[in-house]
Amino acid sequence: MKRRDFLSRLALGAAAGASVGLAGCEGPKPRSGGSSGPALVGKRVRWRLASSFPRSLETIFGSAEVLAARVSAMTGGAFDIKVYPAGELVPALQVLDAAQQGTVQCGQSASYYYLGKNPVLAFDTCVPFGMTARQQAAWLLEGGGANLLAGRFADFNVVSIPAGNTGAQMGGWFKRELDGLSSLGGLKMRIPGMGGQVMGALGVSVQVIAGGDIFPALETGAIDATEWVGPHDDEQLGFQRAANFYYYPGWWEPGPSLSFYVNRGAWDQLPAEYQAIFRAAAAEAATTMQARYDALNPPALARLVAGGVQLRPFSQDILAAARQAARDSYASLAAQDPGYREVYAHWEAFRKSSFRWFSTAELAYADFAFPE
Repeated sequence: MKRRDFLSRLALGAAAGASVGLAGCEGPKPRSGGSSGPALVGKRVRWRLASSFPRSLETIFGSAEVLAARVSAMTGGAFDIKVYPAGELVPALQVLDAAQQGTVQCGQSASYYYLGKNPVLAFDTCVPFGMTARQQAAWLLEGGGANLLAGRFADFNVVSIPAGNTGAQMGGWFKRELDGLSSLGGLKMRIPGMGGQVMGALGVSVQVIAGGDIFPALETGAIDATEWVGPHDDEQLGFQRAANFYYYPGWWEPGPSLSFYVNRGAWDQLPAEYQAIFRAAAAEAATTMQARYDALNPPALARLVAGGVQLRPFSQDILAAARQAARDSYASLAAQDPGYREVYAHWEAFRKSSFRWFSTAELAYADFAFPE
């Protein structure tokens, strides 16, 4: 559809709904000049979006900025979303609460930060030894995962929409080299979500710290280790200046998907055209985020290694113990909660099927081609 035709239809829809009040809206404002395109008829929408991430992390925080820019462009500036970094409006780990209560109309966060509200929310992001970015997206968008989780998010008065994926993450930064499973005992590590629960079961003293507060904790020795995302973000945060051993893989985050949380009332008051535009912009933001990480991580890793960072794989005994602890945790939660059991059974069936397919073509290719 041509842009002019689209805007004309959008204008008609907005005019038809002009009598409906919109949360965070104000009356139309005249435009000066004629070069900026046809003016939209109807009320303007102004939202605030609170992110869990600092502005300095332009890739992960940038997903929210892409969303806002595309929504504005597709509505001729009529739908305006102002993006705030972690801590500016609400604390980093209270974004879901802010969207739920209507303090902001929208938030950007990771659902596994909120396991205390409902452990099943972790599946919206990722769980240990779960699916890769492509597999997670397939489950959420085409496999029924997002629809299944929608009811859980309804309990918190929000609509959850995928906001992007980092791809498989690194295992994190350690001040000292690990000597197998026994070396985890008493280690103080920043790690959220189910990964933190599994590490706790392996003897780690787990802490959950917002991204902007990790470096000083690592530098001062308040923690011995931390995970974040991968080479690009980790370099930006300066972890290589506080720890020298960089472990892989991030088995607890093989494909973590972030989310935009939209307050239910604010969402319901949007015109249908604006809802469609928001979803389209979110999809573009998600694609952009993944592509940026895939482009930025390789040179960042090369710089870190050239600077003296020591890459280390997790030992097989750590991986085996972590996987068993994760499975035990899932089984225990499923036995206690029918709602968790429903999501877990659906997710596990999809995971097994996806793993069978990916281990056929994808793994065979990677095993041969990647070591080149």
